[in-house]
Amino acid sequence: MAGLEGLDLRELLALEPKGGVIRFAGQRALLMDPVALGLLRKELIGMLGMTAARGIFTRLGYAHGWRTAEAMKSAVPWTDEAEWRRAGGRLHTLMGQVRVERIERTDKDGPEPFAEAQWRDSYEAEQHLLHLGQAEEPVCWSLTGFASGYMSYCNNKPIYCAELKCVGKGDALCHIVGRPEEEWSTECTEFLRFYETQCMEGVLGQVTEALRQAERKLRAKRQSLARVSGVTEDPAGMVARAEAMQRVLNLARRSAKVDTTILVTGESGVGKERIARLIHDESGRAHKAFIAVNCAAVTESLLESELFGHAKGAFTGATHDRPGLFEAAHGGTLFLDEVGEVPPAMQAKLLRVLQEREVRRVGENLSRKVDVRVVAATNRDLSEEVRLSRFRQDLFYRLRVIELRIPPLRERKEDILPLARLLLAEAGERLGRRVNGLSPDAADQFLRYPWPGNVRELGNAIERAVVLCEGPRVERDDLPEEVRAAPPSLAPTSNPRRLEDMEKEYILAVLAQNGGNRSRTAEQLDIGVATLYRKLKQYGHPEAAH
Repeated sequence: MAGLEGLDLRELLALEPKGGVIRFAGQRALLMDPVALGLLRKELIGMLGMTAARGIFTRLGYAHGWRTAEAMKSAVPWTDEAEWRRAGGRLHTLMGQVRVERIERTDKDGPEPFAEAQWRDSYEAEQHLLHLGQAEEPVCWSLTGFASGYMSYCNNKPIYCAELKCVGKGDALCHIVGRPEEEWSTECTEFLRFYETQCMEGVLGQVTEALRQAERKLRAKRQSLARVSGVTEDPAGMVARAEAMQRVLNLARRSAKVDTTILVTGESGVGKERIARLIHDESGRAHKAFIAVNCAAVTESLLESELFGHAKGAFTGATHDRPGLFEAAHGGTLFLDEVGEVPPAMQAKLLRVLQEREVRRVGENLSRKVDVRVVAATNRDLSEEVRLSRFRQDLFYRLRVIELRIPPLRERKEDILPLARLLLAEAGERLGRRVNGLSPDAADQFLRYPWPGNVRELGNAIERAVVLCEGPRVERDDLPEEVRAAPPSLAPTSNPRRLEDMEKEYILAVLAQNGGNRSRTAEQLDIGVATLYRKLKQYGHPEAAH
């Protein structure tokens, strides 16, 4: 095997019949399912867009071609080095990626390309058609990159290939030409950017601008929803009519200007993460990342790796170095939700990071400086946890430089209906339902119910009502059962209600909850059916006529 035609796959490929390491031209090789690569292509295009995905596959192919040329130089006893330079197409065919047919040009119109070939059975075109359908541009990105990388190494100068025809865009076959960089005309150099990392930088710039546009659209949507719902929002999108909530927002904004640790406390569902995002958005770190992690959702064994990162080989499954969330949030804000659930051993490590402002990845001795603002949140009483020796006192004080306590919804009655109307407008928009508002009875029940799940529960109740309501507004019967059955408030007022009126209201509420079933209602009220009938007749209720 001393020349191009003598290249034989059986001599280039070395493997153990029983399995193990496979080598191609002396270098380790892998067998890879093309469908898996096709699915990877689909995922990358979905996440990053066509331009970024093309850049990734092109540079992957370029590296593959470069490494293959490097390995083949010494793996084969070439009688003529020119044979080695021309062997790229033959190797591509032997690898099963594409069948290469060299083109011998008969016409001399225009400058003759450095290399020219047509491809058949391209696995890339096949997979693109399978997973994404016919494209508008050539799709053999890694194959074109391979040819470019191979020729660039062999000729010691940049040689770039372009695909002029492609089966993936409906052509009968794929057709490529390769030229040195300087020989490509300025009109044709657009494809060269896919060989450069600047391609990704450009895409990231587009993503950044798209995010800015999305933020502007979101602000406009909030303003539109506020007009529809009749609710005037806080500039940050928060509803705060209650004085206690206004104090929280005011303190959050003042705290945001100072780079210090903040502890946000309150019951589940009150909106602790919304406050944390407000602090980030109002701070000097707003242009950097806001990263949230629920400490209760990560197992103790993985929490350290999640927060601080790990080195390759630190534990089973650690196949590569991985930065943690502290490093990912460098320059920005890290939100530690449910920090009260952090195990005692991790509390000491977290305290060290907050004090030293540096992290040490699992399996490493190197400390890395991080610049992160930490906002923590919990629904536990951490002072009680400290007293019970379940939470470190020094960590508690380190986190609670400033504490923001968000009052539960039952303590901010003034916010319930404005929040309900805003959530109603959002749900109607999202679900495509034309629901204009709340009936008086429904609004009254919203005010009676104590909302143990707070704003989260209110949002779920509103969404359910929007799905079920049949008219232009939410009625009492559209509400969840526990909200419908909420009794009138017993809090004293300046104008006390008569006992008979409160009894009547409660009896009718239980009757409605039971769908008019008098026997079940009497049983729940612990009165006789005849007594219930007499009272309904006294109230002039329709059920008394049956």
